[in-house]
Amino acid sequence: MTIPLSIAWTDGQLVILDQQKLPHEIDYLTLETIEDVYDAILTLKVRGAPAIGIAAAYGLALAAQRHDAETVEAFLHDVRKDALYLGESRPTAVNLMWALDRLLEAVQKAGSVENGKALLIAEAVRIHQEDEASCRQIGEYALSLLEGHKRVMTICNAGSIATAKYGTALAPFHLGSERGRKFEVFACETRPVFQGARLTVWELQQSGVDVTLITDSMAAHTIGAKDIEAIIIGADRIAANGDTANKIGTLNLAILAAAYGIPFYVAAPASTFDITIDSGAKIPIEERKAEEITHIGSQPVAPLGTKVFNPAFDVTPSRFITAIITEKGIIKPDYYQNIPGVLNSYAEKGEK
Repeated sequence: MTIPLSIAWTDGQLVILDQQKLPHEIDYLTLETIEDVYDAILTLKVRGAPAIGIAAAYGLALAAQRHDAETVEAFLHDVRKDALYLGESRPTAVNLMWALDRLLEAVQKAGSVENGKALLIAEAVRIHQEDEASCRQIGEYALSLLEGHKRVMTICNAGSIATAKYGTALAPFHLGSERGRKFEVFACETRPVFQGARLTVWELQQSGVDVTLITDSMAAHTIGAKDIEAIIIGADRIAANGDTANKIGTLNLAILAAAYGIPFYVAAPASTFDITIDSGAKIPIEERKAEEITHIGSQPVAPLGTKVFNPAFDVTPSRFITAIITEKGIIKPDYYQNIPGVLNSYAEKGEK
């Protein structure tokens, strides 16, 4: 059994696992242009907040290699323009702009155009490597919180293929599988795009984890009928007060966890925090095309002309969150008070 990977940087080429084709076809795409990367992010060929950030970083570095500016100033202008373009691909996941901002900061040190191109690649590689290490540490902390718990529920895909490796919410299951620790994971299908059914179930099967698929509407019954002991999810953006944006349907699970009296954990790297916003009310929520709901694949399942509301994310108020698991440690309420301590430690180590 092996942990699948979604992004590779090999011999100066960006290769991604096409997650649109999973689980029926395993296809790796080589992205050669900034337009290729933009499309891959927009169309969910690559998805998951950390993976989006990594892909965008490589996309910016790739685009820079083609610029033939004669001065550093002109080169930096082109790079900033590219960053703005990539930043428009998906608005909710904060890791996207976080990664692009890191590259923009790194390239400011360029002494020449060629040096600038090299700096961008080096920073993208660094972000990729850091994310893998961060995910492993998140998994270690999550395993400690899940000690004594075996039956765990999740939604969407916050796993290895959503990150550099291991994932966030799925990291303890991958690490547990490596060490012979057995979990029973119940994965919600995650309508309307079925990331849970297509991706999480497939990924955990590859890693040898016992996983059971349920529809989103079965969650309440399943928690009681199967004695679910905890819920763990990933995040696309976390506000200063701990409010968390994640895949649509997450809020439902948080409310259910409170009703059943079981812990509800958020697993995310420090790069997912956005302390520039006080609460989740200020998190932009992406709305996607109606066909994701009115069709399954190319097959229509609703009457022609049906009105649709299709938010891709919801926001879970921090009062429903038992703890937030980061690579720097486990954060518990009061989040306004405790989040800055983790982020300050993060910045002090030069990883901002």
